[in-house]
Amino acid sequence: MTLEDGRPETNAPTSRRQTEKLVGKFDRFLKRSGGALIDRFGEQTAAVMRGEMLDEYRRLIPEVPYIGGRRNIYSDALALAPRALALYRVVVRHGGTLEDTGELLHLMTKAQMERIPKVLRHWFGRQRFGRLRKRKVERAARRSQARRYPGDFVFQRIDGDGKTFDFGIDITECGIVKFLNAQGADELCPYGCELDYVTFEAMGIGLARTKTLAWGCDRCDFRLSKHGTTTALWPPEFVERTCGQPQT
Repeated sequence: MTLEDGRPETNAPTSRRQTEKLVGKFDRFLKRSGGALIDRFGEQTAAVMRGEMLDEYRRLIPEVPYIGGRRNIYSDALALAPRALALYRVVVRHGGTLEDTGELLHLMTKAQMERIPKVLRHWFGRQRFGRLRKRKVERAARRSQARRYPGDFVFQRIDGDGKTFDFGIDITECGIVKFLNAQGADELCPYGCELDYVTFEAMGIGLARTKTLAWGCDRCDFRLSKHGTTTALWPPEFVERTCGQPQT
């Protein structure tokens, strides 16, 4: 399928060279953060699995929907979904479980974030609270309401109360959830959401969340604090599974 301007309706590049560039980036990620994979499956099997993950990822790239390219602030987030799915499919193929996949994603993402100097990670975190970023997110939120791309995110920015959080994001349609649903992998969604805690912990940002679309809630209610802290636990608590209701 193509868009009105003639571009393919996919985030995937049209040339083999660009596809292989993406695969190369995934390969470097696996090599740099693959210690957990080796610990779980052994060095020889892990090497075989890495090759299979790259092949699976290469097949998935054309299936990622186009949501506006670099103009969309969530394009990079959506691009991570086929990586997670490729890892999941190969882990299960080699006798692992969904929970094994979640733990590997957690450990590998944490290792990748820790490769970035702490001062730089925290600088990236602080930029999220600046005026320019605020205007950019608000513009992106307004564009999302038009629902131009079926596979896109739909969200709005929420002003903070100055006490419990500085600003929030309410996502009512998630491109990652849509993609994994289309791939028959809904069960992977909560583990993808769990990586938000890993990322915000690394950036020194406080994240509070009571709902996610991954658990069938009506939205993902991100509440972010510039001077807060986040703890990425494993195994995760999955507090969002009750959609804001008291756990029983």
